[in-house]
Amino acid sequence: MASEVQVEQPTSRKIVDYPLVAMVIGIAVWILGIMIAGVLAKFFVPPIRGFTFETNVALVGSPIFVLLYIFVIAKLGYPKRNDYNDPKWARNLLWGLVGGTVVFSAAVAIAAALGVYRIVGVGSLNGLLPALIASAIFPAINEELLFRGVLFRWLEQFGGSWLALAVTSVLFGAAHLANPNASWIAAAGIAIEAGVMLGAAYMLTRSLWLPMGLHAAWNFTQGEIYDIPVSGTKVDGMVDAQLTGNPLLTGAGFGLEASVIAIAVATVFGFWLLWKAIQKGELKRPSWVAQSTAANEQ
Repeated sequence: MASEVQVEQPTSRKIVDYPLVAMVIGIAVWILGIMIAGVLAKFFVPPIRGFTFETNVALVGSPIFVLLYIFVIAKLGYPKRNDYNDPKWARNLLWGLVGGTVVFSAAVAIAAALGVYRIVGVGSLNGLLPALIASAIFPAINEELLFRGVLFRWLEQFGGSWLALAVTSVLFGAAHLANPNASWIAAAGIAIEAGVMLGAAYMLTRSLWLPMGLHAAWNFTQGEIYDIPVSGTKVDGMVDAQLTGNPLLTGAGFGLEASVIAIAVATVFGFWLLWKAIQKGELKRPSWVAQSTAANEQ
């Protein structure tokens, strides 16, 4: 039986496929997507009632990011992998949507029991569609693509799962410092509660669908349902609600994400996902450790 012939890759391709190089190229492609979406939203999207420029960017940017990932980013690195190509995508997306809704609802229920969250009236469904696009769908697509599909993937390949989880969590929290009413406490909260939860979801499924579902449902539930600021940004909810009391419990102006309540609830859920991923054997070693072990076994 003839053995397969291994085709030697050119040096330039080896450089491009090196984890950290592929990661940098992926980041550049992501930035390009932001620029393309901004240009299209400004010059080519006709006025839509209730849509702001940011909403238009989200509207055109969502499919742009998916296309850039499939046709450019997924072809980087070795081995090649498309994190959208998941045979269980519908189930993982559904579980993400359910999980994000339940986890944040649990945090709201605790806040209500402690008297720091209360409903004071009926909200409005006006602006629900643009809010859904801008604060739920778009962040779930473009942020998960960057932090899990690019950063986590190649940091993990280079330095292992623990490094990838730690670095992406810190960066994810730091990225929210530019949001309204942000603080270092809020950034730390996002890193601990969301960074771990979303990173563990990616590890568990090795696809973007579960973390995208969690991310979208988390944002939609707190903003459009419970009328709580989404990472500092005010969103009109289906109810009219107030957060009052100790800032450690309310998250101050940033919203419940910066409270010890949401941090505790989401972190417990995140560590459960991480435990499931480890049980499944998804804890990866650094590339140089794996290569050294393989060499010693030969």
